[in-house]
Amino acid sequence: MYSHAVIHFEFTEVYVSRLKICTLLLLIVLTACSAGTATDQQESTPAQSQKPTRTPPPTATVYATPTIEQLPEGAFAGLPLPEDSGEYFSTAGVCAVCHDRMVDESGLDVSLAAYWRSTILANAARDPYWQASTAVEIIENPENESSIQDLCTKCHMPMAGFTANAEGEDIRVEGYITATHPLHNMAMDGVSCSLCHQVREDGLGSASTNSGNYYIDSELRKPDRLIFGPFSIDDSQADLMINSSGFRPQQGLHLSNSTFCDTCHTLYTEYVDASGQVAGEFPAQVPYYEWFYSDYRRTRSCQDCHMPEAQGGVKIANTSDVLRSPFSAHVFVGGNVYMLEMLNAFPDELAVTASSEQFDATIARTLDQLQNETATIDFEELRVSGIYLTANLQIENLAGHKFPTAFPSRRAWIHFVVRDVNGEIVFESGAWNPDGSIVGNANDVDATTFEQHYDAIVQPEQVQIYEAILQDSEKRVTTVLLEAASYRKDNRLLPSGFEKQAPYQDIAVRGEAKEDDDFQGGGDEIQYVIDLGENQGPFTVTVELLYQSIGYCWANNLSGYSDPLVESFMGYYNKVPNTPTVITSVSSKIE
Repeated sequence: MYSHAVIHFEFTEVYVSRLKICTLLLLIVLTACSAGTATDQQESTPAQSQKPTRTPPPTATVYATPTIEQLPEGAFAGLPLPEDSGEYFSTAGVCAVCHDRMVDESGLDVSLAAYWRSTILANAARDPYWQASTAVEIIENPENESSIQDLCTKCHMPMAGFTANAEGEDIRVEGYITATHPLHNMAMDGVSCSLCHQVREDGLGSASTNSGNYYIDSELRKPDRLIFGPFSIDDSQADLMINSSGFRPQQGLHLSNSTFCDTCHTLYTEYVDASGQVAGEFPAQVPYYEWFYSDYRRTRSCQDCHMPEAQGGVKIANTSDVLRSPFSAHVFVGGNVYMLEMLNAFPDELAVTASSEQFDATIARTLDQLQNETATIDFEELRVSGIYLTANLQIENLAGHKFPTAFPSRRAWIHFVVRDVNGEIVFESGAWNPDGSIVGNANDVDATTFEQHYDAIVQPEQVQIYEAILQDSEKRVTTVLLEAASYRKDNRLLPSGFEKQAPYQDIAVRGEAKEDDDFQGGGDEIQYVIDLGENQGPFTVTVELLYQSIGYCWANNLSGYSDPLVESFMGYYNKVPNTPTVITSVSSKIE
């Protein structure tokens, strides 16, 4: 299932010295380090199957050492992982010394840093769209700058933000981006190993931990800082990790629960009214609640889809002789192909630590998930009667949450094309322009309006777009989160089992889709009625479900701001085509 990522090792004297020390220590024991004791799940969260606390030594497993290969011409090798250790955290380079060269029982390399470093999590702080959007939020709401800085760093620059908070310092996104800042490496390491693995289970799954309000102990000092993982460990093994890293491992089954992901992926933002005063909270992204009120709540966790299990057991440290299973591969596969392509296109400018090959592998995994596990589209009925062609389409959402979900810049739409016997286009709805805009979409032409949800489409200017449209307290369409008071439109495809009429205000359907009886949990049905005129058949009907992680209007709305971070993003955006991803398609001929 996973593409093999080529690992390129740069052995400096310091690295070799550390590796020798780590190797000598780890050879003393038979198992690799992991983490502590389980606690009861909260009543409000769905039951999760517990991970095994220990696995026996293997009878025989082939250890496949990654090969060092010559980089293709023009490929980027990836910058070295930073090796910083602070009072509370260590960057990924410190962890990678011992948690590298890991393979599963099929011989596939599943090394933690090799997968993680090319993911959106690893590059959360480098993401130029996030940087530009944060700058715009501050420009539009300067009186709320402190709260914006604090909220945005919690999940994009968490180690730097936590450290600054704990030490009573101001949090400054633009400061952390500067290479000379003492917290620069901590900040740019994004959502890193020692951040996630220090999160405690206190409050997970409750509103108190939403919006990045995870709990990490700030009082403990090394060597007594607790770090959690899914497997048990005895005292002698714990001592080994304490001596080599300064962290004390403890088992924590909460890392395998969806409530763990909830803390950063459920985001509520304060919004201001016309006078600039904070007037309430807005559910900016709530995929956990979409999942919780779907059929998937009882069958699949977030980790099942986004951290799929390796094939068999894995030696989770590079000198361990013990397999641990099940092992969740740290691929963190999501749906943001466009940002991965941007990071891959400008590796020097964005100072990425992943190689071109690693980005290519992560992009391939992302496309595989989008195109094979996200949605299907099919003809429920296709007929020609006189001069009219009628097509009834059925779109099914396979994801465990709305599609698209999370940050509201994401959108999906139907591209519907009818061609005559000569291959000439008779009708087309949902075509897209080279700049990423959708032909016929009102919102891409005029940011103050938007395309409605349709039961049926009869004109090429009409486009079925599954999206979230935000409005401020004065009912004006906006893409500024701190102005967003509510949703004007939310017809994103619902997951299976979602009760459309249930009173879940923060995840409710909004706009015309609410009155569409064919728009229900699991998908949507829509009809196209086309006037064929004098065109001759047989006719070929092709339908695609297309997707963008950054809708044209969301990017274009940034272009008017004079700010270095905005200008940098727009420079990248104008050079990397915002080509939509084809999620699924179907084609048929009819006389």
